[in-house]
Amino acid sequence: MKTLVSKQRSARRDVAQLVTACCAAMCLTWSAMAIAQTVPPPPAPSPKPLLLTRLQTLGQQLVSDRNLSEPAGTACVSCHTAQTGFANNHGSLIGVALGSRPGAVGLRNAMSQAYQSFVPPFHFRVVDGDTDAVGGHFWDGRADTMALQALGPFLASAEMNNPNAVAVVKKVAKSGYANLMREEFGSKIFDKPDLAFQNMGVAIAAFEATSALQPFSSKYDMVVQGKTKLAANEERGMQLFMDTKRANCASCHLMKPTSGKPEDSLFTDFAYYATGIPRNKLIPDNANPGFYDLGLCGPKRTRPALGANVPGNISIEKFCGTFRMVSLRNVANRQAFMHNGFFKDLHDVVAFYSTRNSDPKRWYGSTGIPNDLPVAYQTNIVNDRAPFDRPKSAGPLLNQGEIQDIVAFLGTLSDGYVLPPRAPILSSLR
Repeated sequence: MKTLVSKQRSARRDVAQLVTACCAAMCLTWSAMAIAQTVPPPPAPSPKPLLLTRLQTLGQQLVSDRNLSEPAGTACVSCHTAQTGFANNHGSLIGVALGSRPGAVGLRNAMSQAYQSFVPPFHFRVVDGDTDAVGGHFWDGRADTMALQALGPFLASAEMNNPNAVAVVKKVAKSGYANLMREEFGSKIFDKPDLAFQNMGVAIAAFEATSALQPFSSKYDMVVQGKTKLAANEERGMQLFMDTKRANCASCHLMKPTSGKPEDSLFTDFAYYATGIPRNKLIPDNANPGFYDLGLCGPKRTRPALGANVPGNISIEKFCGTFRMVSLRNVANRQAFMHNGFFKDLHDVVAFYSTRNSDPKRWYGSTGIPNDLPVAYQTNIVNDRAPFDRPKSAGPLLNQGEIQDIVAFLGTLSDGYVLPPRAPILSSLR
């Protein structure tokens, strides 16, 4: 009997030791798994510091200086922050920018400051008998160069509100970076305020042309360079974006995903279009029912003269109500869309293109008639290409899933994408 009890006790000790060993091994395995899940991946490499020339540094100082408005407090960066795709409206929620004066509101949505060095000077282009207005800075192309565009907001009453160039230059002369102006343009530069003001534009343009504002660092750019791949929904969105019989976005927002060069995909053709954007009734000027912002025909610019190459049967009235096609780079970061800032959500922008023809009352009210152009210029609205040639009876162009896919693809155009780190490889346990 004692022998039997002794054997049972010995068996129980063996089982206990086996269970302890198994538990230890399992705990060790679980610990290793926990480490694999909780140890953070190695940090992404810090971007290389931006090396600027003296002229570029001066431009950076100028766009950041909040003392250059009247009253002080508004800088170029107030409407062009990196977090919002270099386009925001200085805290305004109505789709157009606030100025430096309390209550001062502009007429148009702030344009992106990024990738501006690729915009050609304003001109008329004739291809196969089709005449297009192309290029120029601002929504209406009234500035041929980046330098000229950069100076405009300083003197605009609804923006930085300075009375003249002399007033701006006096402020720069008192700044902490005044010596940069002297070193770059001569010790007597402030004695020539008109020349100094022009050179401010040159400096700002030099900074805008650096990789700080045109880095080509989006996920799309990484795909073009073969460094990563789009997710399934992003890929579906890109295919719809390029489909000439469906969304057909790429017919105006030009892209070359197979070129290997990100700079071949600027997502604009720089031409001018009237797409029937609904009227933004929150813009103070639009309280007058007889007021219309006609883009190339005013009110911000004098009607441009037609070039000698333009056919004789074309008049400037063909372009009334048209605005320059902007790049879609960083579009998902923006807070308002289109020249009048009517749209505040990118999903709604795509939905508009999908349903402008099939459900016009959704956008224009009970009449279903485009409401931000006078009747005389309604024929300028694009209707001869997809998606704008779609008959009303055909219904919406896109379903909700397809809209979401296009929005997902547009999200890949935002700069600052960081390639995911490779998962750490754990050595096997012994």
